[in-house]
Order: sequence, then structure tokens, then C-alpha cells
Amino acid sequence: MLQVAFIRENKELIVERLAKRNINAVQMISDVITFDEDRRRLQAELDNTLAESNTLSKEIGNLFKSGEVEKANILKEKTSILKETSKDLSELLNSKTEALNELLYKIPNVPHADVPRGNSELDNEEIFKAGEIPKLHEGALPHWELAKKYDIIDFELGNKITGAGFPVYKGKGARLQRALIAYFLDKNTAAGYTEYQLPLLVNEASGFGTGQLPDKEGQMYHVTEDNLYLIPTAEVPGTNIFRDVVLSESELPVSITGYTPCFRREAGSYGAHVRGLNRLHQFDKVEIIRVEHPSKSYEALDGMIDHVKDILKELKLPYRILRLCGGDTSFASALTYDFEVFSTAQDRWLEISSVSNFETFQANRLKLRFKNSDGKNELAHTLNGSSLALPRVLAGILENYQTEEGIVVPEVLQPYTGFKIIN
Repeated sequence: MLQVAFIRENKELIVERLAKRNINAVQMISDVITFDEDRRRLQAELDNTLAESNTLSKEIGNLFKSGEVEKANILKEKTSILKETSKDLSELLNSKTEALNELLYKIPNVPHADVPRGNSELDNEEIFKAGEIPKLHEGALPHWELAKKYDIIDFELGNKITGAGFPVYKGKGARLQRALIAYFLDKNTAAGYTEYQLPLLVNEASGFGTGQLPDKEGQMYHVTEDNLYLIPTAEVPGTNIFRDVVLSESELPVSITGYTPCFRREAGSYGAHVRGLNRLHQFDKVEIIRVEHPSKSYEALDGMIDHVKDILKELKLPYRILRLCGGDTSFASALTYDFEVFSTAQDRWLEISSVSNFETFQANRLKLRFKNSDGKNELAHTLNGSSLALPRVLAGILENYQTEEGIVVPEVLQPYTGFKIIN
């Protein structure tokens, strides 16, 4: 969440930037400042009351020692009144602090200056495109038909076992999926990311820490009896490793990667754009996460983008990069770039990665700090990116690499799969 001091000092800038998200934040920001002024006033009154009570307690002790019992008893009555006053002030302060925090939790991150205005994905800016779109043979199929033809993914069986959006990978389909996970992890660890195996369920504090709660509560599967949430991305458990942590400046940057299944209750409309692997409730993803010094985080963001570019270059998939507009940027992000691979059989672009800088937004919720060169605690910057989300990468491979003889496995994956073609 945003820091109150930052809001007080930059209210005009915040209102201007949040307008990029199509949010009129004038009243929200005004309320934050008012709540904070009330909170600080109550805190000052409470501090003064407690200080006066402590002073009187010392004086009462001295009076009893000197035998001035009557004076001491008079002051004791006054301290009783002060204790009641401090109790009332403390309750008011807690109430005001809770109201302030509830409001702060609802305010999204301030978009970076580079974020374009816009209402939806239609207003995102294409900033890069690479790779040749292959010319497919006559009768080329979309991936859900290829999956059935070669018996590598069974959507109907997943629907029987669980429901729509829970596919079953079989035979060479399962091996190709496993090969992609291993390849992505190897690429990430070779680039300096430390691999983690992470929990698939998180507690409420973790959801709040990274900004999924309360913003995306309706999209998360909730285990109500234990009040735990199935993760929508490895970003949540991975970033929460550093909740309530103070790093030394020399420990920065921190770079981690992890593979996890991910679970999302996304409600989708029917149609080709959500068929097959295009939108799932359970899917696999390999994530990269960084904790950075504030002065280095945008350099790190560029490095993460180059890293994903390198993976797609090796997979030889046609792709493009979009800078997301304010209306399509996630609640916690300051700046996000989406990677999309072109699906030749569907004749459309499929999102396969989002790479984001959250600046101090998550760190403030997480209380993730580092001790700077002056010996003071300072909020770190957090970043994360998909490297990569598997379903649409797999869809792109199946469709773009299909031939009349079968589906050719990208050369870089063949050492992982142990076969060159699915036929």
C-alpha cells in the first residue's frame, strides 16, 4: 500500500497518476489525510496523557515516602482519571488507525510516468515484436483439436474429475509440459535466480502482503475451514518469504525462482477465446521474483524483460511486448509489460507473461526493508514476472510447430523431452 507520508507530500501527483487507472482519487486522498491528521492528534494526546500519568506516579511515590499521604491520595484520584482518559484515547486511536488502514488497502499503486492512459487491454501499447509467424499447412488445427488428435491433453477427462478448466496431460503431452518446466527453471537458475519449492496454500496475511487481498479475493479459491487460500501465482508465497524481514544493503538484490501449480476462479465467457488452454482454473507457471534497491529496480525490470525475450528467442516463437495502460495494470503494479505469443491456428495473440515493478507498494504491506548506507531502515522494491506461464506457451508450440507429419518439438526442448516429434 502507499505510505501515508508519500500521500501527504504528493497528493496532487497521486490524484493525477491514479486518473490513468480511471480513478477519481480526490476524495480518497483527502480522507486519508484527514484520518491521518486525526490519528496523529489522538496519538499526541495519548502520549501527553501517559507522560503526565507517569510524572504523577513518580510524584505520588515521593509523597508517600515523605509521609504526605493526603497529597498523594489527591494525586492518585487524578491518575485514575488520566488512566480512563488514556484508555478512551487508545480505543479512539485504534479505531481511527483501523479506518485509515482499511482505506489505504483499497487504494491501488500509483502508475509509473510511462504508463499510458487507457480503459482496457485495447489501449495497451505495443513496444516490441520479434519472430516470424509460420505459414501452416492447409487444414492446420487449433491446439484443443491437436490435443485430441494426438491424445496428449484430455479436457473432457479433467471436466469429469473436477470441472471445466482442469485439464489432464497425457503421454507426450505430460512429458512436454514437464520439459518446459525444467527448461524454464534451468534458464532462470543459470541467470542467477535461486530455486525454491513453495507452498501452494497461503494464509490471509500473505494474500494482503502482495496485494491479492482484498482486491482479488473473488478470484482466489478459499479453504474456509482453515482460512487458507490456494495460490493464484508463485508471486504470493515467494514474495512473502521476505515479510517482516530487514535485509542488509549488501544482500540486495535477492533473486528467486519457483515452479508451482496456480489456481484461479476466473469466470470466463464461452467461445474460442477461452477454449482449451486459453483460460484455465489450474495451470502451471514458473515465476521469477526480485527484491531490489530502489535505485536499481527499473534496471532490474529491463533485465527481466531481456531474460524472457531470450527464452522466447530459443523457443523460436513469434511474440510481442505490450506496455499496459492504466486501466489494464494490476492493483499492486506501478509498471507492467505483457508478453504475448502469436497463435497461428487461432490467428490471435495469447498472453504468456507479465513482468512488473511494484516499487514500495508490496514492501510497505510486507514490512520488507533493508538497512541503507546511513544505517536507517528503508523500504525495498519488489518485482516479479512469469518465466513462463505454461498453458499458452504450450498452445503456441502445438499450433505453430504443427506439420502434416505431426507436432515438431522445439529444438531447445528436445534434450528434455527425449523425442523430436509428437505424432
